Amino acid sequence: MPLYEYRCESCGEKEEKLEGISAPTEHDCAQCGVPLGMRRQLSLTSFTLAGGGWHAQGYANGSGGKKADAAAPAPSAPAPSGGCAGGCACHAAKPGN
Repeated sequence: MPLYEYRCESCGEKEEKLEGISAPTEHDCAQCGVPLGMRRQLSLTSFTLAGGGWHAQGYANGSGGKKADAAAPAPSAPAPSGGCAGGCACHAAKPGN
């Protein structure tokens, strides 16, 4: 369940709530009593891709954790197009080829 931040448009009171995605975006303020005064705020996520991890280990380039080798032969599959990463069925080797 996502954690949402709310702020009262009237008194400035802030709160956080664990709610489902379909929860209302506004509700009454418990501090000042203004009906529908608390409105959901846009906030930053705590998810970051920093440091080592999957990106530094080569997963971002599709090597599955193996370091890319400059001397490795180029793949025989056609260049990816349309946004796929080349590891899809449309670029897989066809039987009999």
